[in-house]
Amino acid sequence: MTSLTDKSVAPDARVKPVTELAARLSREMEGEVLFDHAARGRYSTDASIYQVMPLGVVIPRHQRDLTTVLEAARDARVPILARGAGTSQCGQTVGEALVIDTTRWLREIVEFDREARTVVVEPGIVLDHLNAWLKPHGLWYPVDVSTSAQCTLGGMTGNNSCGSRSIRYGNMVHNVLGVEAWLADGSEGRFGFFDELPLKGRERQLAERVKAIAEGVSAEIREHFPKVLRRVGGYNLDLFDCQNPKPYDPQGRVNLAHLLVGSEGTLGVSRRIKLRLSPLPAHKVLGVVNFPTFYQAMDFTQHIVTLDPTAVELVDRTMIDLSLENPAFRPVIEKALIGQPQAVLLVEFAGEERQAQLASLKRLTELMADLGLPGSVVEMPDAAEQAALWNVRKAGLNIMMSMKGDGKPVSFIEDCAVPLEHLAEYTDRLTEVFHRHGTEGTWYAHASVGTLHVRPILDMRRGGARKMREIAEEASVLVRQYKGAYSGEHGDGLCRGEWVAWQFGEPLNEAFRAVKGAFDPQNLLNPGKIVDTPKMDDERYFRFPVRYQRIPLTPLFDWSAWNVTRDPLTGELGEPGSAGDATHGLAMAVEMCNNNGHCRKFDAGTMCPSYRITRDEQHLTRGRANTLRLALSGQLGEQGLADDAVKEALDLCVSCKGCKRDCPTGIDMAKFKIEARAARVRTKGLALRDRLIGEMPRYAPWAKRFAGLLSAVERLDFLAQPLKRALGFAPQRRFPAFTSDFLGEYHGTPALAAGEVVLFVDTFNNYMEGDNARAAKRVLEAAGYRVHLNLKPGERPLCCGRTYLSSGQFAKAKDEARRTLDALMPYVERGVAVVGLEPSCLLGMRDEFLQYGFGEQARALADAAMLFEEFLVKARQAGELTLDLKPLPGRALLHGHCHQKAFDALRPVEQVLSWIPELTVETVDSSCCGMAGSFGYEAEHYDASLQMAELSLLPAIREADDDTVLVADGTSCRHQIRDGSGREAIHVARLLERALT
Repeated sequence: MTSLTDKSVAPDARVKPVTELAARLSREMEGEVLFDHAARGRYSTDASIYQVMPLGVVIPRHQRDLTTVLEAARDARVPILARGAGTSQCGQTVGEALVIDTTRWLREIVEFDREARTVVVEPGIVLDHLNAWLKPHGLWYPVDVSTSAQCTLGGMTGNNSCGSRSIRYGNMVHNVLGVEAWLADGSEGRFGFFDELPLKGRERQLAERVKAIAEGVSAEIREHFPKVLRRVGGYNLDLFDCQNPKPYDPQGRVNLAHLLVGSEGTLGVSRRIKLRLSPLPAHKVLGVVNFPTFYQAMDFTQHIVTLDPTAVELVDRTMIDLSLENPAFRPVIEKALIGQPQAVLLVEFAGEERQAQLASLKRLTELMADLGLPGSVVEMPDAAEQAALWNVRKAGLNIMMSMKGDGKPVSFIEDCAVPLEHLAEYTDRLTEVFHRHGTEGTWYAHASVGTLHVRPILDMRRGGARKMREIAEEASVLVRQYKGAYSGEHGDGLCRGEWVAWQFGEPLNEAFRAVKGAFDPQNLLNPGKIVDTPKMDDERYFRFPVRYQRIPLTPLFDWSAWNVTRDPLTGELGEPGSAGDATHGLAMAVEMCNNNGHCRKFDAGTMCPSYRITRDEQHLTRGRANTLRLALSGQLGEQGLADDAVKEALDLCVSCKGCKRDCPTGIDMAKFKIEARAARVRTKGLALRDRLIGEMPRYAPWAKRFAGLLSAVERLDFLAQPLKRALGFAPQRRFPAFTSDFLGEYHGTPALAAGEVVLFVDTFNNYMEGDNARAAKRVLEAAGYRVHLNLKPGERPLCCGRTYLSSGQFAKAKDEARRTLDALMPYVERGVAVVGLEPSCLLGMRDEFLQYGFGEQARALADAAMLFEEFLVKARQAGELTLDLKPLPGRALLHGHCHQKAFDALRPVEQVLSWIPELTVETVDSSCCGMAGSFGYEAEHYDASLQMAELSLLPAIREADDDTVLVADGTSCRHQIRDGSGREAIHVARLLERALT
């Protein structure tokens, strides 16, 4: 076992064979071969509590690469571990092995038969991507797990995943028809229906051997296999039960592929998987039942399922409260609540006839009244409302893990399944167990099938492992008493492997070992899972063992808000640590990443643009957080945040803050990058390019004076191109044009008006695009406001410090922020709003300014700081805005700046544009434009910048006709649109100015 601080290529005993293996793979593979410590560290964890350093990582480009990997690993006698999205919660996808990541390239749809309702896929395809492809055909794959935006079909097959609607559709094992897999001996097995297997060959040999093993323990199978739908422990030997030979197939046929489902990659490596599809239901309705007590929610579930719902999902009070703390989830969950419920059940009905589903919803309301809870159901027949609430439920795990502090909800008994008639009593008694051990549990998930995800809050660094063992032992007694399954959904892995023998008995455990031996006699396929597993509390495998240490460093921001304690019984937070404790606060903020992989999604939201163009774990929010955690705990060496591995991991981070909004655990990689960039500058120094970027606000006035000369140089390629290359800028980009000085043009006292406002004009809108500031000033004055400008005669214009932060010059950024705060406080103190035009500048007052240690003054400025359109919307809602606008017939295409999206500040732009008569507005569903300040100007990032723009923004612009007005509030966004499409975008203030009567 590798230690937490191991810096070698691999454990000493395997250095030579692993080094030779890496060399061979590098020669023979077309995909990626990663054996450096940082890459291995990023694959050493999944969504469980465990960390095991792999021997190496390979990313095969095609099936030939996969064959090469298996052959080379077998020759070297090196174990292999096939991994999907790395979202396993029991440690199935961590191990001292060669990890195979199939998610980048092995994700094709191989065959599709619409009439037969079947599809064949490669293991790396993501469930949501498959269902998006199937939707036009009226079909879907119905094992709808909460991680559907990132989980792969290969991983789901390995884990025998279940979903919210398993009461209607079953688990993976009920919906897999066949598996083509590479076996440990190098042969390819095609596993399907037993009676269709070839009479000779490896598949038939294995089938007959497994059948014989199963028949030898048939009595134990009937006695010890749990009789609940949710049962995923061990191997599915009951498929050969001679008295009940058809537990998984509706036609009653034995299918050997079902043995591989749930085998956690210990029997074969999936090559292709054949799936049974289902028709998409035409209509869905949702009823949200509010319960005054948690016990009632559990007790009434058995009655609700008699109405034949497709799903009955639990959200408990803890999850409700955490959802209310998340700005993205708050408005959604509020619509579902009646008063202060202790729990809610999401009850869905689906089918072909809408009236039938509405009738079911009415019966639910009547049932709850009959059970003594009249008026407890919030009816949601609207599809959009349903989808929004389901997204909150699907984010349940991440919401639970958003608790601050070292104490976290820990997964180890989280999906024990019991029959519904015992559910209320089981949960009540398990809660008593938690209380005896001084903690509380968080509950959510699949009430319909008796599987509730419960996670006791434990601090694994301080006695958590002992409590975990004690709680598990008491919980197991309850599960056995109620004839349930100890592993109901998330598999065995490192967490529940030792409980397989307990659940099934020693004869069945020996049978499982015989199955493993038949398929993998050399124990090369994901060893240590299902059979011969370690103890669940073996500290050598923990991500945060007692010996875990954070290296000493002094962060630049104040991270003390993250350095908190939480009462495990009440859930109440203690007082945040002082600013002097901010060292731990930074590490604790990084450690909020629970590896669930929500950032791997592609189809919605802003996160994560660099992963979307690379599909590389290194350039993923999760991968970066893991790299930072390794650095902050000394596992990458002595340089900490200044380490080369940290620089490489953050290289394509565009500081879009998409993770700040979309990550349910609150990871803010943009802020982490500021800390890392500054640490790098302190250690390595500042490059000339970075100095030019950072000092732009200071030299902008001089650049304006020499604008003509700079423009002439730009037109002369023989001068401009070498100059750009020498400075490290992309020669394809034009230098910014300093063509205005808006603040320098205005002097004197602003005209008197009923209201007043400060217009904060940033460097970009002052010296590069002064028309935006002029338009904003004119609109504000037309609305009846006295406009103050952020300039005093003889002084340099105020600056938020953003360019200094992005270039690693933290001290200068803080000085600029302090100067700005001091200048604006007289206005703030008398209640005057501070209005800005550039999102990244203005929103810094609501973000970074709060962590400089400026105290209450920073909070007051944050409350007063608004973007131009936010101010207008707020004034109109207060009845203080009069703005006469004339019609502008036509269409506007709106692209939101990343920080607008992160702070939920894009909707005000849409609202303001909706005030313009006869203007149709469409918002591009885009991630980062790719320019991201200086990022798109840097030579090494030019290609990545345009690839980000091509994800959705530039294609949407090309589809728009020439008369469509392009609206983008961000300076970088407008420049990217111009460079990428040749079209000009304007700030919303300029469009409003056009509409003034």
